[in-house]
Parts: sequence; C-alpha cells; structure tokens
Amino acid sequence: MTVTRKTRLAAAALAVALTVVAGCGSGDAQSGGSDAPTRVFAADNGEIKIPVKPQRVIATGYAVPALLEAKAPLVGISTWKRGLPMMTAEDRKKYDELPKVAGEQAAETNYEAIAQADPDLIVIGVPKPVLADIDVKRLQEIAPVVAIGPSVPSAWRDLSRKQSDAAGALAGFDAARQEYEAKAKQLKEKYQAVLPQLKLAHVGAYGEVAKGNFQREFNDSWGTNVAQDIGASYFGQVKVKGGGSKDVSEYPSIEELPTAFAQADAITYSVKPDGSVPPAVKYVLDSPLWKELPAVKAGKTFAFRYTEAATYRAAMKTLDAVDQAFAPLLKK
Repeated sequence: MTVTRKTRLAAAALAVALTVVAGCGSGDAQSGGSDAPTRVFAADNGEIKIPVKPQRVIATGYAVPALLEAKAPLVGISTWKRGLPMMTAEDRKKYDELPKVAGEQAAETNYEAIAQADPDLIVIGVPKPVLADIDVKRLQEIAPVVAIGPSVPSAWRDLSRKQSDAAGALAGFDAARQEYEAKAKQLKEKYQAVLPQLKLAHVGAYGEVAKGNFQREFNDSWGTNVAQDIGASYFGQVKVKGGGSKDVSEYPSIEELPTAFAQADAITYSVKPDGSVPPAVKYVLDSPLWKELPAVKAGKTFAFRYTEAATYRAAMKTLDAVDQAFAPLLKK
C-alpha cells in the first residue's frame, strides 16, 4: 500500500486517483500498476474492486461503530450520535479523535473532507434507498466505494461482519462476536425455565404521538432481537410488510392497543440509555388502555435499555439490560 499512497499523493487530480486505485482490468490484478493486491467485493452497489488490506478507511452510518470495534484503520467517519451511549471508553475516544467527514444524514456528506483524508476504501453504511442522497460517483473518484447497509434491524450481525470484512478487520470482529455469543448462551440457560414459555409483545420508541399511533415490534426488530438470543419470542407479525424495519414493526392507533396486546403474557418496551421513557412510549404507558391490559395488571412489564445496538460489543450492554429487566421473572 506504500506504493499506492505515493502514487495517489503525486496525482494531479482526482481523476488520476481513480485510474490508480480502481483502473485495473483483471480480477486479481494489481491496482494501477502498483503491487498492492486487490479483490472483488460484493456490496449493495455491485461487485467492487477493493484493496485486500486497506490502510486508510472512511466509514459512514452503521459502518462507524462496526469498524471502530473491529479496529479498522480509520481516517474519517460520519457522526453517529445514537451509538455514543453504547460505545466503550476506548471506542468513544477514537470516535472523538477521528475527523468527521459526514453528518447523521447521508445528504450531509463532505466530499472535500473525504478527498483530503486520502482514503483507499470508503465504506458507506446506509440503507439502499438512502444511497440516492449520496453522490457515489463522486466518491468513486476518490477511492473504491462499498455500500453495505441495513435491512431488518436484526441483520446488524451480518452487516457488521461484512463491513469488517471489507475493511480487512475480521479478527477484531470475531473476538467481539465470540464474547457476545458466550454471554447470550449463559443468559439463555439462566432463563430457559421461564422465558420461552412467555408470549411476548414489545412497544417501540418510534410511534408518532401526533398521529395517535404507537410502534409495535415483532421478532427481529430493534427492541426484540437481542432478547431473542436469550430465549424470548414475540408473537404475531406485521399485517403488511413495507420493507426494511417495516417488515418487523408496525404502527397501530392507540385504540388498537387492547386488541394488539390482549394475548401477551408479558410486555417489554424501549427506554433511553439513561432509563428515561421516550415520548412515544410514555404515550402508551399513560394511556388508560395500557392499564387494563392483562400483562400490565399481572405486573409483567419490562423496560429495555440500549435497544439500538448495531454491533456485538454494543449488544453486550443490551444483554446486560435485558438480563436486569427480566430478573424478576426468576423470583416468582
């Protein structure tokens, strides 16, 4: 990669950089005449030729926490405010130190800042529909671009692995995954006598109070997928699949609360990392209809923190939060 860097730095324009980084012909050929090996990587935006061992990586969106954890060679990132409460001190320090080349929204991409960071790989972690907000062709003039974005919320497991693979950082990823899976297995054994027997329902944090609706999350959604790893199961499914997260969550009116949750033995709901209740959930908990639900009357309601985990290390905190929430089940 030293030859490639010197070549790109000597280039007079980004167009020349494109030729150097991505302009070779054969599948395992060298990039622009350098001796740096490349490979073809299957991404949301097609089959992309990338360095086998990237040395300078830009990450945006969901790729930010994944590549921080995997200890990829990052030189710039987008902001990722939703994940800050779940980062370790080490990852947060690195996050704070890295140049921010994009904002929370895909449209807030600073192409000049990315060019100045001189990456040899750009990993875009946004859903496919959001790619339209990014000038991918412009980025491709700087470095190879792989778009690896989420589908259903539970897909963060495969998503983060793919992002780490592209950045040549699977070793760091595998270590975090093994730690998570070991902890989840322990908790599954801990709750195996009580949790699988419960018919669960979940209130999510993205209902719209102004429209008079709430968010119901089923299996594989944000608030449910980590609990599933320890034996929880959420009954039912969306009436009409809308793609992405709308395949595993829906937004009924508050009047439908008794019908939606009447069969639930227990109800879980999302709260903020500090334990406070978000407005969309408070709207449900304050409703007279909530107080009449069988699970509520039976005292079987459980608050989950850290429901937006999108990496194995972050989900370790979710496991702890779910364990803390479900602990009363073992006392009865």
